[in-house]
Amino acid sequence: MIFRSPYPDIVVPDTPLHTLILSRAAELAEKPALVDGPSGRTLTYGQLAGASRLIASSLVRRGFKKGDVFAIYSPNIPEYALPILAVSMLGGACTGINPLYTAEELAFQLNDTGATFLVTIPLFMDKAIEAAKHSKVREIFVYGEAEGATPFVSLLAGDGQIPDVQINPYDDVVAIPYSSGTTGLPKGVMLTHRSLVANILQAGYPLPTNDDDKVLAVLPFYHIYGLTIILGLSLFKGSTIVTLPRFDLEQALQITQDQGITVAPLVPPIIVALAKHPIVDRFDLSKIKFIGSGAAPLGDNVERAATARVGTALVQGYGMTETSAATHINPVDKTRSGSVGVLLPSTLCKIVDLETGTDLGPRQQGEICVRGPQIMKGYLNRPDATRNMIDYAGWLHTGDVGYADDDGYFFVVDRVKELIKYNGLQVAPAELEAVLLANPAIADAAVIPVPDESAGELPKAFVVLKGETTPDEIMAFVAERVAPHKKVRLVEIVETIPKSASGKILRRVLIEQERAKVASAAGGA
Repeated sequence: MIFRSPYPDIVVPDTPLHTLILSRAAELAEKPALVDGPSGRTLTYGQLAGASRLIASSLVRRGFKKGDVFAIYSPNIPEYALPILAVSMLGGACTGINPLYTAEELAFQLNDTGATFLVTIPLFMDKAIEAAKHSKVREIFVYGEAEGATPFVSLLAGDGQIPDVQINPYDDVVAIPYSSGTTGLPKGVMLTHRSLVANILQAGYPLPTNDDDKVLAVLPFYHIYGLTIILGLSLFKGSTIVTLPRFDLEQALQITQDQGITVAPLVPPIIVALAKHPIVDRFDLSKIKFIGSGAAPLGDNVERAATARVGTALVQGYGMTETSAATHINPVDKTRSGSVGVLLPSTLCKIVDLETGTDLGPRQQGEICVRGPQIMKGYLNRPDATRNMIDYAGWLHTGDVGYADDDGYFFVVDRVKELIKYNGLQVAPAELEAVLLANPAIADAAVIPVPDESAGELPKAFVVLKGETTPDEIMAFVAERVAPHKKVRLVEIVETIPKSASGKILRRVLIEQERAKVASAAGGA
């Protein structure tokens, strides 16, 4: 059975991303578009449109052309939006990079995308310079001032004259966020102008934001949730985005109160804090119209507790980097607890039996497969991985197990894929296993997710030793080589790692063993 959206199909305009996002810039020229929460620094819609064009003209003079890639290695600040729009005008693509990445991780993404320009902040200059030495980056820009970089503000000296670039929204890539897909190392996801334009328009149906809204941007813009649902949708709707460069609960609550935040897109770990932390009671959150939740599963009990405490609707959604963000979202006025919502306009879904591959009906569990205009073009430089993800008929296999009820509300119950979701951020077991195997004291290793109420999931490593070391030393070894969210949090020394005849790690065996240990401990308590 093919499930369809309750909304009418949409017509996706043949429009570049920047044209859609700035469609109301002239009308709202004096209105704040982005505000830095801690300092109050503001970019109006008029300034956003004008500055983007000036920056585009300066990049042209530096040799940036259609198809080139511009890397953004920065926390959330108002200026984050400027290169995205400027590069879109020139037919290029931006790749957002986790600001907590090590120099090695940064260099990997720069090389994989072939980025020629990079912008960062003074705090990250050491890592940026080191990574750029091993990449094709020709010039580093900095928000502010720092030795070894060109001030980003100097790009505003452009004349605003840009070439008449012919952009094909169906084919031309405008964003390359990174995802591990269903398994393996991080891969660049090629999102076209059309896929992002489509998802912005689709998400607007269940999420009734407008130019009266103030949207909290604590979730990073390098993440697809932040890029599409917060940055893209909010600017298209004429809302004001209030940015936070990092998450601090008290600061976020203070800014929510002081700025009169009306829409709060969050992730489950933050929602857990809203539900349970005593500090929440000190702040007035009454202007929030709804809270959004995505990027990781949210338990029904936590959802109910947060809703009761804050006194507003909580809207769960579902999607992937590979779907430009969302495929399912709960309508704000018709949410269903525990559900990730209904299909967005022009989106199809089917539930496929994990063993036979046959299509299933309502209330039957299987793999969630989706199809729609928001689906990625493919993985950058990885045609085989693309074919493994999207079948010949255009169905994207999510690797998630779920079902639909009789009313078309979907529920996600498990995951076929091997990714770990730590605080809503993807952690690829294969990447951590490669780091572990670089340790001379380790003969073999496997990494799995273990449930954690606060973080969602924690990476746990099973290691076979060939030398002297301890679990604490192993965790420290990994921590020195990866971003903080990828750190191994638990280590168990074992005799062997279960593997198939072909040598593939049987993570499901380890996961089942872990569940059995937890159940046994709970039974004996």
